[in-house]
Amino acid sequence: MDFNQTMFTMRPGLEDIRDGVRAVTRRFPDAYWRECDEKHRYPVEFIAAMREGGWLSATLPEELGGSGFGLTVAAAILEEVSASGGGMNASSAIHINLIGVEPILKFGSDAFKAKYLPKIISGELTFAFGVTEPDAGTDTTRITTRAVPVDGGYRVTGRKVWTTRALESDRVLLITRTTPRDQCAKPAEGMTLFFADLKQPEVDIRPIPKAGRNAVPSYEVAYDGLFVAEDDVVGTVGKGFYHLLTGLNAERILVAATAVGIARRSLERAVQYAKERVVFQRPIGANQGVAFPLAEGFAQYSVVALLLDKAASMYDEGQECGVEATMLKYLAAEIAYKLADQAVQTHGGMGYATEFDVERYWREARMLRLAPITQELALNHLATHGLGLPRSF
Repeated sequence: MDFNQTMFTMRPGLEDIRDGVRAVTRRFPDAYWRECDEKHRYPVEFIAAMREGGWLSATLPEELGGSGFGLTVAAAILEEVSASGGGMNASSAIHINLIGVEPILKFGSDAFKAKYLPKIISGELTFAFGVTEPDAGTDTTRITTRAVPVDGGYRVTGRKVWTTRALESDRVLLITRTTPRDQCAKPAEGMTLFFADLKQPEVDIRPIPKAGRNAVPSYEVAYDGLFVAEDDVVGTVGKGFYHLLTGLNAERILVAATAVGIARRSLERAVQYAKERVVFQRPIGANQGVAFPLAEGFAQYSVVALLLDKAASMYDEGQECGVEATMLKYLAAEIAYKLADQAVQTHGGMGYATEFDVERYWREARMLRLAPITQELALNHLATHGLGLPRSF
């Protein structure tokens, strides 16, 4: 069975987009991603090919040199990239180009956008996100990285963790405290978003060893009095947290698109092996103990894929979709991990071998249950905002 031809993966209206992305991803098979992951090598060739194809500027306005597509197309791009076998390594390498510019587009001044967006589109300038801190975690209102006003700008001091691509980036969208939390009327106030230069001596970047997605590193970044010019403030001083929130639902939808891609790839590989592997003189897929978990996963995956389309279209239409985006992120992470784990189980001992790649999908799928929010926090959001139950904190 070719899953690319089912109603669940070739949803109407995006066939040309998916075909165009596949024309690029076919040049980067599993062996490429396996090597990048094993050697911790940044996938520069893949990023260049996606940029050359115009896919990295797909969601930028046409007047800025982009294609003007919405989140539905961005989700299709990341799903196909992930389902090609690239998984989170491939998706994380380009994810920020498709949604990370949103705070700049919505809140950057005309001069700011004119200065930076052409360089971002051309690939001359790359950037990362600096949000999470060691002692704040998901509670962003308790960050302690601070920016103190000085002549012409600010001095930033503090520490961030899990800054993806920091060493490979020129700048960072950096959230800091400009007013102490206890001096603000609301905890979310008093934070400011900067577009800071990472290539300065006041910035110390150190990799965080991790279980998977090793082609795209994550870093701990320390800022020791880094100067940021006043012109590099994104939006309004003190409103940075609210600027970040504008992309929250979009981030969850695009992370879910990556998860859907991993789920599809894992299912494809498991089904292929179940048909080809013969034990006791018959394909192992003839055994219900092998077939039924895959059939169940297929049914669940198919529903999540349709929910992905629904949530992305709601976002593009300007509808409130916080519950749908969170529900999607939760379910997509669950089915990605379930099917990646089942792919390993279907392969038996060889599923644990790197040459079959499913162990790589499994390691990457595990991360999806942690980021950008944990499954527990997703359920908390659904309980309070979806069901109206009392807050637990």
